Amino acid sequence: MPVQFEYAPVTADMTFDQMLEKVRYEGAYPTRERAETVVRAVLTGLGRQLTGDERVDLAARLPVEAARILADQIPDREPLTGWGFVKDLATRLGGTPATARWDTGSVLRVVAHLAGDDLMDRILAQLASGYALLFGRIELTRAA
Repeated sequence: MPVQFEYAPVTADMTFDQMLEKVRYEGAYPTRERAETVVRAVLTGLGRQLTGDERVDLAARLPVEAARILADQIPDREPLTGWGFVKDLATRLGGTPATARWDTGSVLRVVAHLAGDDLMDRILAQLASGYALLFGRIELTRAA
């Protein structure tokens, strides 16, 4: 059973309902229910990828219900690449990789806004390759 945490979002710019409406608008979803399904699935997946201070700090910046979805997940032992994350989401939602890519970007761009640049830098440094574009950022690679 996942460990339960209490989060008081001290910097959340929006409520969970506002987050859903933002994702609905950004992702052009026909209903609030569809947007909520996507938000829950993406945050569940992200919660399985993040650990440590980045996970706690992100949860503190999300609306309470979104923070609970993220924090209730047990991190995976084998981290997924960004593409692996999208394929996993497609399987979980019963869609295609193309629709899962759209869904992921629609949610993670809102998450990036709530997180802010400094925290996003730390999150992307922790995650495997391929996540930057999902958050609406350019992925920089180091020359060998």
